[in-house]
Amino acid sequence: MDRRAFIKKVGLGTAAAAAATTVNAPYVWPQGKTYQWRMVTTWPPQMPVLQTGAERFAKRVEELSEGRLKIQVYAGGELVPPLGTFDAVSQGTVECGSGASYYWAGKSPAAQWFSAVPFGFNPQGINAWFYSGGGLKLWEEVYAPFNVIPRPQGNTGVQMGGWFNKKIETIDDYKGLKMRIPGLGGKVVAKAGGTVVLLAGGEIYTSLERGVIDATEWVGPLHDLRMGFYQAAKYYYYPGWHEPGTTLEVIFNKKAYESLPKDLQAIIDAVAMETNLWSLCEFEAQNGAALETLVKEHKVQLVRFPDSVLDALRKLSEEAIEEEASKDPMARKVHEAFKAFKAKLGPWGTVSEKAYYDLIAQKIGA
Repeated sequence: MDRRAFIKKVGLGTAAAAAATTVNAPYVWPQGKTYQWRMVTTWPPQMPVLQTGAERFAKRVEELSEGRLKIQVYAGGELVPPLGTFDAVSQGTVECGSGASYYWAGKSPAAQWFSAVPFGFNPQGINAWFYSGGGLKLWEEVYAPFNVIPRPQGNTGVQMGGWFNKKIETIDDYKGLKMRIPGLGGKVVAKAGGTVVLLAGGEIYTSLERGVIDATEWVGPLHDLRMGFYQAAKYYYYPGWHEPGTTLEVIFNKKAYESLPKDLQAIIDAVAMETNLWSLCEFEAQNGAALETLVKEHKVQLVRFPDSVLDALRKLSEEAIEEEASKDPMARKVHEAFKAFKAKLGPWGTVSEKAYYDLIAQKIGA
């Protein structure tokens, strides 16, 4: 072998060995920088899907970032009051938080449209609006003045109508009723003559038991069983006209979010979307068994709102939502966008989901 061929052969072998070593070696991040964040939530400690979902979000971010971004999660009251979450994130006291946007109606009336609208979208519809209909861009615009960036991080599915200590047989039964109910649904109850009380999750049972409130809504059977509402109220009403597909949020301090490298921003965005799907699946998978336990073991009286009451609530909802939309230009902008997308989605829902559910109902009744 001549000298030139020998050098070429050795060079190729060295390059191949180097390539193999490179492929098998762990990737070393050039910057070598890690981030330690704190998340505060509005949820009680260990609350299934809500608080555990926030903790799952943090764990998945750490896994996918290979430890470059670690998030310590604090339940409501552990670091800041539950309803202080938005301010803590906005002011940069912490980097992120978990809650629901209707808690921040006092900051911006428009925030309420991004959690739940009475007689509005189900989970499919609101996710379609966020991801494919411009809803998320509007949400970002609403939170921008507060230095906060929002992402959908969960959905409860269609909720229950709530726990009551008296029967609701006519719309007049709401008069004088003290009810824990947030968001636009609360505005409707107020228009019906009720007194609306906003309480964090950990305060509801005691208030119901002691008569501070006469009724409450929360989410659905999975949580309601755990929270023991059946021990403090007689009647469990459905359907959840006020929250037909409630979105949960993760919010980031703008400066903290933008300080992250682009790949870490992409990771927290992707994990938020993943958690959004995961939470809905968890509620759907577990609510049925919990409802059976409430009815069969605890003898809960499951009651459907009368059609006349639902019709009256629908009319009051339209009035209340228009009034809220008139409070500022941003609320009006969001409301009109919501209505436009709902009108676009409606015809398809009529020939797809509604037609299918009607078919199922006919088979069951046969």
